[in-house]
Amino acid sequence: MHFHKLDLNLLVALDTLLSLQSVSRAAEQLNMSQSAMSNALGRLRDYFDDELLVQIGRKMELTQRAEVLRDAVHDVLLRIDTTITAQPKFEPAKSDRVFRICVSDYSMVTLIPNLLALAQSQASAVKFQLLPQVGQPDRALERGEADLLVVPNSFCSANHPKDILFEETFCCVVWSGSRIASSGKLDSEAYAQAGHVAMQPISYAWSSQVVMQPPGGSSMSFEAGTMQKMGLERRVEVSTFSFVGAPSLVVGTERIATVHARLARMAERYLPVKLFPLPIALPPMEQAVQWHKYATQDPGLVWLRGLLSEAVRNMDAH
Repeated sequence: MHFHKLDLNLLVALDTLLSLQSVSRAAEQLNMSQSAMSNALGRLRDYFDDELLVQIGRKMELTQRAEVLRDAVHDVLLRIDTTITAQPKFEPAKSDRVFRICVSDYSMVTLIPNLLALAQSQASAVKFQLLPQVGQPDRALERGEADLLVVPNSFCSANHPKDILFEETFCCVVWSGSRIASSGKLDSEAYAQAGHVAMQPISYAWSSQVVMQPPGGSSMSFEAGTMQKMGLERRVEVSTFSFVGAPSLVVGTERIATVHARLARMAERYLPVKLFPLPIALPPMEQAVQWHKYATQDPGLVWLRGLLSEAVRNMDAH
């Protein structure tokens, strides 16, 4: 089929080429020979009267025209896919669908186990792929790489719908043998003077197009970004890529970790640590679920979002 003299079959090849920026990798992904993909690229270059991909050093780079086309072409294909592949109803007990959810390790140990338990009770064949949380998670939605994001509300895009799942507060975790633990109190002065363990998102891409860079251009967690906006400074002596690992890293030291309260209470059960209220007025974090605007009526995601809300209730009942 042709549209304005363009073979529409070439749109899939174009989308893959612009996404992967490699003829060989695009051919592999679409199960085509490299010569067939090269031929498709040649036809696309003729149609758009543009090179689209050019060799610079050892890498293929997008031309200016290709940069403009990349998101537009993918958006068109994603809209077609969500429209024509959507099932009129979703039967969890019969489905073998794979749901891809972008989460932090904090959500993975607090919320997701409750979701998985509920899902198994209703849908034994449904599968889940948990993807690492990235700083610009809306790109994962727009590239069709994730079905749902479970992220702080401040990380959500204004371009897609969302629901607030729950609020989370923060507290301080210290080693039970520390001077702070022995004193039985932690005020703002002691907090400011102490060394800190802080979560610092790592700068890597789990997708060729999604890079760890939160809104605003810097790479930091919710509480670190909020403190920065409030003009509060900490002396960070240890940075980690893991929320879950932070409480372990204060053991045997005088350092403080500022941790999600739910996660801190879990750590208190198996680590020699003591919890203190945060001595500064940090607003609570709203944890949200977000999905692509084209997937609002997707019956499977409607079911999954409802299950997430139930999982929140179960999480807080424990």
